[in-house]
Amino acid sequence: MRVLPFLLATVSLLAQAAPPVPEGPLRAHLAFLADDLLEGRGTGQRGAELTVRYLETQLQALGLKPVQGTTYRQAVPLLGLRTLPERSILSFMGGGACATPAFGPAIVYGSGVARAEQAFDAPVVFAGFGIHSPSDRWDDFKGMDLTGKVLLVLVNEPAPTPEEPGRFEGPDLSYFGRWTYKFEEAARQGAAGILLVHTTPSASYGWPVVRNGWDAERFRLAKGPEGAPLEGWVTEDVARALVKQGGGDLDALRVAAQRRDFRPVPLDLRLKGTLASAVRTLDQFNVAGVIPGADPALKEEVVIYSAHWDHLGQGAAPAPDSHPGHEGDGIYNGAVDNASGCAALLAMAQTAVHTPARRSQMFLFVCGEEQGLLGSKAYAASPLWPLAKTAADLNLDSLNFVAPARDIGLPFGNRSTLGDLGAAVAKASGLAVASSRPDTAGGYFRSDHFSFVQAGVPALSVGGGRDYLGADPATLKAKAAAYGQRYHQVTDEYDPTWDLRGMLQQAQFTLDLGQAVANAPTKPTFKAAR
Repeated sequence: MRVLPFLLATVSLLAQAAPPVPEGPLRAHLAFLADDLLEGRGTGQRGAELTVRYLETQLQALGLKPVQGTTYRQAVPLLGLRTLPERSILSFMGGGACATPAFGPAIVYGSGVARAEQAFDAPVVFAGFGIHSPSDRWDDFKGMDLTGKVLLVLVNEPAPTPEEPGRFEGPDLSYFGRWTYKFEEAARQGAAGILLVHTTPSASYGWPVVRNGWDAERFRLAKGPEGAPLEGWVTEDVARALVKQGGGDLDALRVAAQRRDFRPVPLDLRLKGTLASAVRTLDQFNVAGVIPGADPALKEEVVIYSAHWDHLGQGAAPAPDSHPGHEGDGIYNGAVDNASGCAALLAMAQTAVHTPARRSQMFLFVCGEEQGLLGSKAYAASPLWPLAKTAADLNLDSLNFVAPARDIGLPFGNRSTLGDLGAAVAKASGLAVASSRPDTAGGYFRSDHFSFVQAGVPALSVGGGRDYLGADPATLKAKAAAYGQRYHQVTDEYDPTWDLRGMLQQAQFTLDLGQAVANAPTKPTFKAAR
């Protein structure tokens, strides 16, 4: 891999960084996209259509071209599934007892198949971390026939050991630790269902985040593979009680699941009951506009800037004591996540349209990220631009609303030469690259760039810096950390007093990096197996 010539050939381009990304438009877009009028930009809700209409109108007004034909929209056919708790009941029978956890406070579940009514009478098996990975020499199933069984599974993956410090991806969570993988694997195993055991440390978020995602309608790609008939989560307390009811000990099973010789453990427990779902099909839309390249040959290639426009939408109002000051407010505005990324892309497009690069540049707003990267998966499966001619994807998700910083984030940039170019752009911009830290929450797999990586396109999500500029860095870090309490809550609202210099810094860097890629003689390449 000849990384040095790639950097040397582009270093002169860094001096030609894009003009400044304007704050006024970024702030205006952010305020509008996070406004109550858009009702939280929920998939399949009225706010989604308003958002799509706004985005395509803005791209047209800025002078970007539709990528194909005359429309800025790419239809993404979805299957919508909403659990009907009032008509559903799941009980666990065994040990001479019957437990019926309450939907919402104790258990959440839905279906991975398009069936309005389902009945269950299935044995429950504790299946460790629910992982089958020959390349890692790990198999939690050991050949057991799991057809028709309900799996109780731990979140994340076995921890590294002194003997195996690089197990899976070492301190970084691999895709096998993601809940999406575990659902996919349960379906491949023919299981009747899968329930994940939630803890805040293992999931990296609290039970309210899980509940908010499952109280509402859930979506999957209409053209994608089916999931398991039952998919869901249980709280740790409920899991502990159920395992005990079934004759086991959750803590002992956790320890056993860390070993390679672990075998699935049938519990003296059966899940019985019914699951009722409201099922529908619908289209949601990715929105894309392109700035044609200026080079007669390289304009056939494209650099993509992406951000997801969806959030959680409008649902039930939170309990009065859960979010003081937001009583009666059932709107999940998603100001940071991810009105900020969309606003940045629009402001970047306003600058980029006046400074065409050699390659074409696409500004892509994807749907359904909160539902499992659905819009970006659909794009990768049916791209508007050939993937072989896509140089890179630079993704923005949840921008820095705190303050400007001395550094910029390039998480997992070392997986392709895109990271090397990013480091060069950062240096030319007077920025350091934020030091790497263990990705224990699996953030690499939770943003839309990952769909491009899976499709063979070098991609990364540009992160905000952490070394904040200001008189009181400790207070700024505390402000950033406090966002964890607003993540996926009704309190993620736009604040007009925000200092947007950090967002502008992140947007400017992303545009500068994108234009460096767009002007380089060769495309970025992967360094190692993805």
